[in-house]
Amino acid sequence: MWEQIRSNRIRSAVLVAAMGALLLLLGYFLGMYFFNDPIAGLVIAVVVWAVMNLFAYFQGSSILLAVSGARKITRDDHPRLYNIVEEMKIASGLERMPDIYIIDDPALNAFATGRSPDKAAVAVTSGLLQRLSRDELQGVIGHEMAHIKNRDVLLMSLAGVILGTVVILAWYATRVLFFSGMSGGSRRNSREGGGGQLIILAVGIVLMILAPIAAQLLYFAISRKREYLADASSALYTRYPEGLASALGKLAASTTQLRSANQATAPMYTINPFREKGRAASDLTSTHPPISERIRILRAMAGASAADYEQAYQQVKGRGIVPASVLAGAGSLALRAASPEVGPVEAGEERIRRTRDTSELLWRLGNYKTIICDCGTRLRVPPTYDEPVVRCPHCGRMNRVD
Repeated sequence: MWEQIRSNRIRSAVLVAAMGALLLLLGYFLGMYFFNDPIAGLVIAVVVWAVMNLFAYFQGSSILLAVSGARKITRDDHPRLYNIVEEMKIASGLERMPDIYIIDDPALNAFATGRSPDKAAVAVTSGLLQRLSRDELQGVIGHEMAHIKNRDVLLMSLAGVILGTVVILAWYATRVLFFSGMSGGSRRNSREGGGGQLIILAVGIVLMILAPIAAQLLYFAISRKREYLADASSALYTRYPEGLASALGKLAASTTQLRSANQATAPMYTINPFREKGRAASDLTSTHPPISERIRILRAMAGASAADYEQAYQQVKGRGIVPASVLAGAGSLALRAASPEVGPVEAGEERIRRTRDTSELLWRLGNYKTIICDCGTRLRVPPTYDEPVVRCPHCGRMNRVD
């Protein structure tokens, strides 16, 4: 979808320019207030803008992964997840396998990040690994791989880091202006005091009020179209749109809050990570399209191609979305069958196995020690435990911690 790729590159450039303009505005007024020279403030703002963008471009994904508490894993750590990511990498035509991360959180969600397909990563929560079947997990991974393929990840990395930086700078700047104004500590001469100081303070207060509003406007500026196109790509990669539709239903029904998410990183996730307390995810979200509509479109698909998604989208929304260049070469693609179904007993055993595998992975990543008691109980000892022995909760034996 080269048109979407080009659109995201343009939006990235516009985002950088818009944030630069905001910083220049801040620099202008701060220069007037502290140095009695707006040029000095503009020079500082330009330096901050350049450093911030370079930092966001080269280290943005690392920051977002660290903020999310994500930890990198290998094939040996979780073969099931690694194989699914590898399948979607081949299906999407990406040349490089993205790095895989896991977030220790019971909430159901995932995201992709990176500045390019060659420097990309996919992160999933432990709750997602435990709750989703293979077809469902494949659908979610296909959705995130589409974001990598369509260059959505660069846009979101820049958005998250730059937005967070600007909000922090505005927060500190307004408080410096406020407290220095309250103490009368102006550096300007008396002729420019009084009214000029009040103007600067007023600008600071306005910036403080507009900072969270600017965050919401950014979410609107980052079009929901990218989520629909990622859904279409996932259906194409997996040839089974019901997998993603079923996964979205489970994600939407979950009321567990994602602890590591914040306003700057929310648009990266498969669905909006914020919940109203005690309620399931709402369709009224500023960061993502309505989940119910996404599910309806996926389940209305007669095939797995982009043309099939376009037809289903028109049925639900009454208008088109897939670029004409993509539809020109897209015919119908037959759906594949679902993975073999298992009975209630086997399904329960499969859920237990997924939970056990995920728990063991998190214990290894957390450097927990495993001690097997004589009664057969496996004891997990955290690295912070400093006692020489640990008691088995089942038989009461004391086991040495080596």
